[in-house]
Amino acid sequence: MTELTRPFTPDWVSPPGDTIADLLEERQWTQQQLAEDLECTNKYIGQLITGQESIDDKMAFKLEQVLGGTARFWLNRESDYRSELVRLQQEEKKLQKWTDWLEKLPVRELMKRGAITKYRIDATNRPSLVRELLYFFDVSSPEEWLNNYETMEVAFRRTRQEKSDIGAISAWIRLGEIEAEEIECPQYSKEKFENAVREIRTLTMLSPQDFTSQIQQLCQDAGVLLILVPSIKRAHISGMARWLNTHKALIQISDYGKSNDRFWFTFFHEAAHILLHSKQDIFLDEFDGEESLESEQEREANQWAREFLIPNQYNDELYQLNSKEIVIDFSKLLGIHPGIVVGRLQNDGLIERNQMNDLKTSFSIGDLEQQSMIP
Repeated sequence: MTELTRPFTPDWVSPPGDTIADLLEERQWTQQQLAEDLECTNKYIGQLITGQESIDDKMAFKLEQVLGGTARFWLNRESDYRSELVRLQQEEKKLQKWTDWLEKLPVRELMKRGAITKYRIDATNRPSLVRELLYFFDVSSPEEWLNNYETMEVAFRRTRQEKSDIGAISAWIRLGEIEAEEIECPQYSKEKFENAVREIRTLTMLSPQDFTSQIQQLCQDAGVLLILVPSIKRAHISGMARWLNTHKALIQISDYGKSNDRFWFTFFHEAAHILLHSKQDIFLDEFDGEESLESEQEREANQWAREFLIPNQYNDELYQLNSKEIVIDFSKLLGIHPGIVVGRLQNDGLIERNQMNDLKTSFSIGDLEQQSMIP
């Protein structure tokens, strides 16, 4: 949620005394002068300004005579202040009751990324952190957060359900949603996206610093937002494909694994979901080399990405790629980065996972973000 979309529910209230203090400053009066005009003590004026004393009918009439405004104005100002105090007290009780929610969320990670205000995580600040996280997730309570993401989780096409951490996953998803909310794009065009995906395949030879903005623009022009969100510990997410509405798709990718072969396979896998599958489904994917529990849609997306990167006609040649030099030549023939070929060989068990990794390129979204800030 951005500051502009945040509901205005301040955690502070302004007593009528603030207005009195402003008028004193404007007229260059002292509290002692006001006390004399109102026929009360200087101590009383000090307490009135800080909200410790209330404005009753008699004082409201005196303020009308001395400072201006109507008595009704001063009484309404007092009533609003007291009502807000009650609201804040009730809210504070709710926030205090909800502090256990913090244990389910990657609070430090979100503070580090600037998604929420930094606080020391102690008993005093925990209610404020709850408030920050309600704003972040755009919900009114932890129960609403749980309902939203439990409902969404039903639609997740995940691999290893037992490693699911709804707190980390929901935070990663929300970071992408907030970024997507700020971006306008034309309506989705399947034809344009197919053309974009073909062009993007030719960019796999480039470094992440060179290809990132290009692929994001190609996707955006076709009505698909490509958002890169650094991985969050315990989320175990490589990518996600979903529809924000019937005309706008979202592909969200992390740097889980931090290698370009994983990034590219994830991108084309998620692109396949957009091209092949229902607009109602949410596909949340993790690729880490372990055996997975895949749906039919996941198998289709996997197969589509595999064949798109290395067409089936080259399957037999994969068995002959037993040296780095041969892999490099083969990747040039296909027009893809050699790291992608190495990833395929490792995934298919044709080489060990510790072999030829120097042909891959490190991929860190955090590094890309830092470089983009350098003038």
